Amino acid sequence: MTTLNINGVDQELDISDDMPILWAIRDIAQLTGTKFGCGMAQCGACTVHLDGMAIRSCITPASVAVGKKITTIEHISQDKVGQAVQAAWSEIDVVQCGYCQSGQIMSATALLASNPKPSDADIDAAMSGNICRCGTYPRIRAAIHQAASKLA
Repeated sequence: MTTLNINGVDQELDISDDMPILWAIRDIAQLTGTKFGCGMAQCGACTVHLDGMAIRSCITPASVAVGKKITTIEHISQDKVGQAVQAAWSEIDVVQCGYCQSGQIMSATALLASNPKPSDADIDAAMSGNICRCGTYPRIRAAIHQAASKLA
């Protein structure tokens, strides 16, 4: 048994230490908002926070998360930065197909938590590992700027 703190709750999960966090939260903890994309940390769909840092859960073994806090898209609205990002996403109408959006929101929230006034270059750097097949990048950037302005 492995204890993982997921969204503020310690959970005893019957998993191997090398199981990727993605599968622990999706298949075992039944939190399916985090998506599987490429399985190689190249697309960002699986992004979650580990102690506030955006990580790719598809390649991060559960053993790395023991004693740390995992935050998923299901819990991001419990944080004022997450609330601002989700509100901006809705107001700007960022989502097209939506598959990548949980990862996009998690990366944007981690960015604004560490840099409340990002430049376009800061946004591009922080979001570069998140692929949007629909090409909503201009709306993503606008939503991040809008969320930042509401947090100021």
